[in-house]
Amino acid sequence: MTDALHMLTDLSAIILTLLALWLSSKSPTKRFTFGFHRLEVLSAMISVLLVYVLMGFLLYEAVQRTVYLKYEINGDAGHHAHSHSLPSNSPITGSGCEPNHGQDSLAVRAAFVHALGDLVQSIGVLIAAYIIRFKPEYKIADPICTYVFSLLVAFTTFRIIWDTIVIILEGVPSHLNVDYIKEALMKIEDVYSVEDLNIWSLTSGKPTAIVHIQLIPGSSSKWEEVQSKAKHLLLNTFGMYKCTIQLQSYRQDVDRTCANCQ
Repeated sequence: MTDALHMLTDLSAIILTLLALWLSSKSPTKRFTFGFHRLEVLSAMISVLLVYVLMGFLLYEAVQRTVYLKYEINGDAGHHAHSHSLPSNSPITGSGCEPNHGQDSLAVRAAFVHALGDLVQSIGVLIAAYIIRFKPEYKIADPICTYVFSLLVAFTTFRIIWDTIVIILEGVPSHLNVDYIKEALMKIEDVYSVEDLNIWSLTSGKPTAIVHIQLIPGSSSKWEEVQSKAKHLLLNTFGMYKCTIQLQSYRQDVDRTCANCQ
């Protein structure tokens, strides 16, 4: 049953990843004007969740075996099964998509971690099978293998979970600094101030920006030049996938406070 559940989660993760990559390449629609890039994030969440479901099931069995020690393991059977399962698991880590896209896509990263977890687990079970084959009294090696595998899975999936949370909450990507970008925009000629700057990601590797710039007095006629420079800066220097730039003529703020106002 464990092997069947394992193969089911593997197959589901691969299908979800391929489906998400295919749909995310579709053109935007009138309802989904940003396109379907967030499907990669959704796919990554589901893939990691499937890994955790499997990990929880295996941990439960491992704890039961550790506490009661009422189980028998055939070291020869484990050695034979997992030594033949290694080649079938390993190619998943190198299959799928173009290298550059794979580095950016959360869905591909999640599928890679899923497959890498399979490989590590197979190696661990193979080692445990060798130990039990020659030292049957050390059958505790089997649940220990599961504990080590679970720790590795938790460690390798933490970054994916964090990146997913940042994207869903529309946080600034970790490689971008809002203050530094503001300073760069302020250095553009005829820019008086950067009133507002919002940066988030449609999906991993696709940062988007909306910026509100105020021009210096008397430079309204140069708005096209300022817009072009700001757009070039955001797209080429900071690697934005999309950007929207709003320009405004200089407006002096009126101080409405006075000594008599409460």
